[in-house]
Amino acid sequence: MQFDSAAQCAMCRTTVESTISNGRSNIATGLNTGILYLLSAPYLLVGAIAFLWFRQSKKEQQERLAKFKIRQKVSQILRQ
Repeated sequence: MQFDSAAQCAMCRTTVESTISNGRSNIATGLNTGILYLLSAPYLLVGAIAFLWFRQSKKEQQERLAKFKIRQKVSQILRQ
């Protein structure tokens, strides 16, 4: 799957256009790849933090549920 990206600043775009007109398109490809790499880094970081937070909250919820079940069993035993 291939798509074109227009995520370049004015100076980068000028440099890429001049190198493409000279017949060297590998610089343009590398620049676009670098821009997309830098764009994806913050999203991956936020996603990782969200995943870790979700996993920790699930663990805490399971611990609270286990403690609640133990309390219920103890209260049932004490009622007898």
